[in-house]
Amino acid sequence: MTLSLAVPTPLEYFASVVHSDADFALLEAAACLAQDEYPELDVQQVLGEVDQLLARLKHRLAADAGPLQKLRVLHQFFYRDLGFAGNVNHYYDPDNSFVSVILHTRRGIPISLAVLWLELAQGLGLAARGVGFPGHFMVKVNLPEGQVVMDPLDGQSLTREALAERLEPFRRRSGLMDEFEVPLGLYLQATPPRDIIARMLRNLKEIHTGQEDWLRLIAVQDRLIVLLPQAWDEYRDRGLAHAELGHAGRALEDLETYLGNAEKGHDMSAIAMRVAELRRAIN
Repeated sequence: MTLSLAVPTPLEYFASVVHSDADFALLEAAACLAQDEYPELDVQQVLGEVDQLLARLKHRLAADAGPLQKLRVLHQFFYRDLGFAGNVNHYYDPDNSFVSVILHTRRGIPISLAVLWLELAQGLGLAARGVGFPGHFMVKVNLPEGQVVMDPLDGQSLTREALAERLEPFRRRSGLMDEFEVPLGLYLQATPPRDIIARMLRNLKEIHTGQEDWLRLIAVQDRLIVLLPQAWDEYRDRGLAHAELGHAGRALEDLETYLGNAEKGHDMSAIAMRVAELRRAIN
């Protein structure tokens, strides 16, 4: 008798990692995102590489090192010794969202650099969290001396004035410059790991949509729907991508799911018309 153990597909593996919010493995979920582009990627090897970095980092710290000393040593190690930084010359390269690539190039975008930095910070016992700041992902650390908010591109700590200045263009675009202005502190709330992965995927979604790369877009949409099964807009967008590729049956299934579940929106009539067109094409 022989046992046949099926190897999970990359999407099935991702689904198992993000299934529950309890003990959500942020780094592992982020590492999975590269498997659509790099099918041979060994996610466990990526985790092992980060574990090695953490071990090197811990060797630099005395056993009684306090939180501020840990933060200083982490900053030196991550930004100066290892040289992690923003990929300013190729900001919209999809590789900037793949932690497995960033571990070798040392170049990324704020959110992907933050995922690696957070893994090391939390591994040192620091109270560090991600912050879904509009337009530019941040990290924050709670220290006995107070809270520090940092830019993960370079580790620069930001004052409340600097944060308010960065927020102003977003507030202007959003029409929030009146008496109902949202307090700055609300923009500095910790972002749950599931939302961090969603933001990473939506960065990739924006790139692939702009390039009209429907196959890659569908792979991203598959993950978004696994991650956020009631995000009905993602079904719509996957359905529209399938329609672009002539996959009428799959497009219909997704678009009808959207119409049947989403709240009445501005695009409902347009999507209903698209569904009617697809039905006529099949019949």
